[in-house]
Amino acid sequence: MVDEVERNCRSRPQRVLADSGFYSNQNVAQLSSRGIDVYTPDSNLAHELNGGPAATRVGRMPPSDPYLLAMRQKLRTAAGQQRYRQRKTIVEPVFGVLKEQRGMRRFRLRGREKVAIEWMLAVLAYNLGRLYRSR
Repeated sequence: MVDEVERNCRSRPQRVLADSGFYSNQNVAQLSSRGIDVYTPDSNLAHELNGGPAATRVGRMPPSDPYLLAMRQKLRTAAGQQRYRQRKTIVEPVFGVLKEQRGMRRFRLRGREKVAIEWMLAVLAYNLGRLYRSR
């Protein structure tokens, strides 16, 4: 995804915010070596950040990977938590609203052109609703 951002925008992103499903020591190492500031917790830390018990282990063993330890330390700071919370305000709520509140779990039509039209109508309705509520 970062490669696509670089290709389309012709510049490297400064920061990556991602959910725990995208965490791997290899991903963090590669992005860090490219000078990108990464904020993505492992699944245990994500549970902690959402009000669960402190993440002290990875499975049955205490964490030992330096990237995992550094990420946990970074995301436990106030600044790290503030940055990580930003991911919730970007695009995820839109998909959640469309799926849960509008029942849009599947497209009703088939074919790229028809799906694109259906998607545009759904997003248009979402944006009109936001515009209406803001006034």
